[in-house]
Amino acid sequence: MSLFKVFDIAGTAMSAQTLRLNTTASNLANADSVSSSIHQTYRARQPVFATLLDELNPAAPAGGVQVLGVVESGAPLQQEYAPDHPMANEAGYIFHPNVNSIEEMANMISASRSYQNNVEMANTSKQLLLRTLQLGQ
Repeated sequence: MSLFKVFDIAGTAMSAQTLRLNTTASNLANADSVSSSIHQTYRARQPVFATLLDELNPAAPAGGVQVLGVVESGAPLQQEYAPDHPMANEAGYIFHPNVNSIEEMANMISASRSYQNNVEMANTSKQLLLRTLQLGQ
C-alpha cells in the first residue's frame, strides 16, 4: 500500500465521522422535543458506513470509508398521557422522540475519538513522508 493511500483512508474516515457527529448532535438537539402526532415526531437518525474497497488492487483492498446513507431508527416512540399539555392530541397523548441521550453521548464520544485518531494517523504519515524526503539531503 502506498503511503499516500493512508491520506485517502484518513480523509474518508474523517468525513464519515463528521457526518456521525452531526447526526448525533441533531439527535441530541431533538431529544426533548414533543409532538401531537406520531407521524411528525422526530426519530433518531444513524449514518450507515461501509468499507470502500479497491477492487483493482487485491493485495491491499481497503481504501477508506463510504457513507451509504442516513437511516431513521425503527425503535418505538415514547407516548405519554398528558391531557393538559398544549401539544396533546384529541386523545390527550403527546409523543417524544426515540432518542436515548446516554447512547447518543457515548456515540458522540466514540465518533470524536475516532476523528482524533484519524487526524493523528494523517499527521504521523505526513511526518514520516517528510523525514523520508530528508534522508537524501
